Amino acid sequence: MSHVGTRTLSDLQPGEEAVVTEVLAKGKIRHRLLEMGFIRGARVKVEKLAPLGDPMELVIKGYHLSLRREEGQCILVSEES
Repeated sequence: MSHVGTRTLSDLQPGEEAVVTEVLAKGKIRHRLLEMGFIRGARVKVEKLAPLGDPMELVIKGYHLSLRREEGQCILVSEES
């Protein structure tokens, strides 16, 4: 898969929305991210960031969750055209 035009979930700022294109994590972390809804084609929105920027609050598949930026770096997203 080409990664041109994609960025990581951690690169998004509050209010930005994107579509998940790939989860790069391996093992248990990958499994957990997929269980939380980070599958190809899922829309994700950054609601807000904690005061020091970590964790980030997201909305995916209609529910809110918090994710560390380190984990967000394993998720590639692109803007929906």
